Amino acid sequence: MKFAPTLGGNLTKIETAIRHAVRRRADVVLFPECATTGYACDFSKLQPADVRTALARVRELAAEHRVNVLVGSPVFRGGRLENCLVVFDRRGEIIHCYAKCQLTPGDRRFFHPGNAIALFELDGVPATAIICHERRYPELVRLAVMAGAKILFHPNAGLDDLAVSRRKRGGRDGIAVRAFENAIYYVFANSVGPQGGGKWSAGDSKIVAPDSRVLRLADNQNEAVIVADINLSQATRKYAEESLHSPAFLAPAWRKMVRLVRQQADRNDRRVNRR
Repeated sequence: MKFAPTLGGNLTKIETAIRHAVRRRADVVLFPECATTGYACDFSKLQPADVRTALARVRELAAEHRVNVLVGSPVFRGGRLENCLVVFDRRGEIIHCYAKCQLTPGDRRFFHPGNAIALFELDGVPATAIICHERRYPELVRLAVMAGAKILFHPNAGLDDLAVSRRKRGGRDGIAVRAFENAIYYVFANSVGPQGGGKWSAGDSKIVAPDSRVLRLADNQNEAVIVADINLSQATRKYAEESLHSPAFLAPAWRKMVRLVRQQADRNDRRVNRR
């Protein structure tokens, strides 16, 4: 996705992409980090009403097309602005809202960190999410997979100097490794091309299988919708499951952490439902 300079422009792009994805029989559509606003937005000027209006439109689109939609967006919760992935089910209901907990220095200027690990279900399939910079924190994924997740959704928004953006291209991002080490599917949606202010994004949106095969890969210049069929029987979570039992001295600690992950995810969902 190439971000537009306005919420309205980004919502038009989101609508176009959802329609395209649904024509290709997609069950779930993932958009980049801060897809409603763009990541180069001056978040200090963002109003809660603008965010509510944007998310209401995404809700309408999910319900109209009977498709699960995961969209990156700033969200005001409890008077604080959080950098979130908002999860809509096929009815257009918000079933989960994950707030980025590992923030970049740029994030910290505007956003309050989240306090949960993502854990939710889409069509009965357990899933998790991280946002952008959080790819550097493997425990966020491992603990969610120990708790049952079979798919990882990763919205991203590159905002780098051109030289840095070029170095990130071609899949040199650790994504295939994270899919393999957890035996799960990995779905990565990034912004692409010039982002304004002399910044760039490497693109390379991709869908990766549990054996690390890249099933679909976008380029680093053009907007695109990539679609892949996945076989959930291959998402065995084998290595995460085995780590719950061996080495034996760590097993009780792992099980305790998994319980905490589930409890905190439940608290987070109740918070969403009270919105």
